[in-house]
Amino acid sequence: MNLRMAVATVVAGVLLTACGTAPVRPDLGPAEQAAAEAAQAEREQRLRAQGEWGLVGRMAVSTDGRGGSGRLTWQQRAPQEFEVELSAPVTRQSWRLSNSPRGALLEGLEGGPRSGIDPALLLREATGWMIPVDALSDWVRGARAPGMGPARVEFNYEGRPLRIEQGGWEIEYRWPDADPAQAASGVVLPERLDARSGGARVKLVVDEWL
Repeated sequence: MNLRMAVATVVAGVLLTACGTAPVRPDLGPAEQAAAEAAQAEREQRLRAQGEWGLVGRMAVSTDGRGGSGRLTWQQRAPQEFEVELSAPVTRQSWRLSNSPRGALLEGLEGGPRSGIDPALLLREATGWMIPVDALSDWVRGARAPGMGPARVEFNYEGRPLRIEQGGWEIEYRWPDADPAQAASGVVLPERLDARSGGARVKLVVDEWL
C-alpha cells in the first residue's frame, strides 16, 4: 500500500474551505490580557488533570507540497501515550501511530510495521510529513505544549487562544459557539486548528470530542 496515496481524499477540499479565513485578532487592553493569561494557565491545569481523552475529526497535512488527508481518530491515554489513526474512507486504507513507554509503532505501511523512539520522526521518515504529534496533543486542545519551549499566545474577546506561537510553529484556532456545560467546567475545546511551520501545515477539524 502506498501510504501517501491511501490518505489523499476529497476531505482536503473540505478542510481548505473550513480553515481558509484567518480569524480577526482583537486589541486587548493590559487588564484584559492579564485576565486572559491567568484564565489560560488555569484552563491548562484542568486540561492536564483530565488524563484520558479523545477526538474524532478530519485532518489534512502537507510538507513541501506533498500531502494527504482523511478521517482522524485520536485516543490519548497519558501525557506521552496515545493512538492516532488516519483513514481514507474511499480506499478504506489507513495507518495507525501509537506511542507508549516502550516506544512508537507505525502500522498500515507497505512492508509491515515500523518502530522507533520518536513518533514524529518515525512518521516523517515513513511518509515525508512533518507532524509534531507530541505537541499536537496539547495544541489541539488550545494549550501550550510543555516540551516545546516558550510560547506566545494571542487571545480572542472570550479570553481563549486565538493563536499560539511555539517551537517554530504557528497555530490558529476556531472556537465553537458557547456550550454551557463546557463553559461551566472551564474546558471549552476548539473546533478547528491550522498549524504551520515553514513548508509544513496541519489542519484539523474536530467533529466530536470523546
